[in-house]
Amino acid sequence: MMSQTDSTSSSEIRVVRGKFDSLSLYEVTDNELEILERGSPSSIYLNFAILLLSAGISFLINLLSVNIQSIKTFTVFVVFTVIGILGGIILLVIWYRQRQSMSDIIRKIKQRIPSSEISKEQNSESEG
Repeated sequence: MMSQTDSTSSSEIRVVRGKFDSLSLYEVTDNELEILERGSPSSIYLNFAILLLSAGISFLINLLSVNIQSIKTFTVFVVFTVIGILGGIILLVIWYRQRQSMSDIIRKIKQRIPSSEISKEQNSESEG
């Protein structure tokens, strides 16, 4: 019959670890972690902004270079041009503001360790 110590020693995993001179740990709140986990929605805004601006500029170039006889076709081209350019500009503004908020959260997390502490650690590493 096997003893309790024999069964646990056979299931242990060997862990090999390299030594760190120093390690900085940052505390993160649940809210910050959820924001970081979701990722930045700003990339979606940027993709749609590029799409709408490209379409709007294409329709604008078409309006300026082609003589459109039908008033209905001309109206459709003008509407697509205006929607494309205005929508693209609005999404670019939203993208720019969202991009800033994500980097602000990361900067706030990094500032929890004073820069003087980090420089002390770096100085002690270079001396040792």
